[in-house]
Amino acid sequence: MLCTFRLARRVARFRGPLLLPLALAFALACDNADTLDPTSSITPTEAGVEVLTADGFVPAGTTTTANATFAGGIPFGMTAQPISAYGSRFSGGKRTTGPAQLLSDLAAIRSRGGRVVLMFAGHPSNYLDGDGHFSLTKWKSRIDAFRRLDFSPYIQDGTIIGHYLLDEPNDPRNWGGRAVSASTVEEMAKYSKGLWPSMPTVVRAQPDYLLRDHRYLDAAWATYLYRRGNVNEYIRDMVNAAQNRGLQLVVGLNALRGGNPNGTRMTAREVEDWGSAMLSSSYPCAFLMWEWNTDYLSDAGIPSAMDALARKAENRSQKRCRA
Repeated sequence: MLCTFRLARRVARFRGPLLLPLALAFALACDNADTLDPTSSITPTEAGVEVLTADGFVPAGTTTTANATFAGGIPFGMTAQPISAYGSRFSGGKRTTGPAQLLSDLAAIRSRGGRVVLMFAGHPSNYLDGDGHFSLTKWKSRIDAFRRLDFSPYIQDGTIIGHYLLDEPNDPRNWGGRAVSASTVEEMAKYSKGLWPSMPTVVRAQPDYLLRDHRYLDAAWATYLYRRGNVNEYIRDMVNAAQNRGLQLVVGLNALRGGNPNGTRMTAREVEDWGSAMLSSSYPCAFLMWEWNTDYLSDAGIPSAMDALARKAENRSQKRCRA
């Protein structure tokens, strides 16, 4: 999307009472199992799969803070982050959710002063064709399950960082040997905007993979790990590529598999040093790491490193991930 481009958007209004049929309970169970990494070792509790109370709004075991407000700066957190982790150290996160779970998740996250990138489509296996390639038709069908829900207040107040369209479309290994093109990503963003015009659209792909004339995609995603070379050069190149395409940029670290040597967990020193470098730019709109792991977050020095990055993120100027 060109920086000078202004897209006239209609304001979407959803009418009628909100109904959440009991039949969606089974769909909720299925969606809770979705994770972007099929090899993930995260347990259901760690992934934020929590039993809801009778009112359907507060996850059991979660201590909420009434009328909590966002800490400021840019959202900072992890993917697959449980709702109970929002609000203190982690102000943001990425979450895969189902339609029956969406409104309760959002209410709980907002009550803790959190911000969240939402994945609606779920695991890639849900939208592959018979040859294992990406199916836009199946992806749209997954998204359609959310179209009757009115979550516009959470878009307007910034609780929703953006709609996470797809994970690594550029990697052909994810899609039966055929990468998902940047033009297809744009079609996905267009479809999302047709349903929710004011919700930012986000894809987990580096900006240099994307088009120079996106009209509907708002933000790219740059995750640093050791094999990508000098971190200062990396963030400079990613910011330049995003700016040249008129896109916002989510940044982060692959904390679990991006250390030195490659494939190892990042040490506390690596987390703080590399994360600080990624936050040295004022351009990113969010800082989200891969991925929540209770054992890792209790490693020596990791909590202090995360706290240091959280302070840096909080001191950034607030901005939305909307091009």
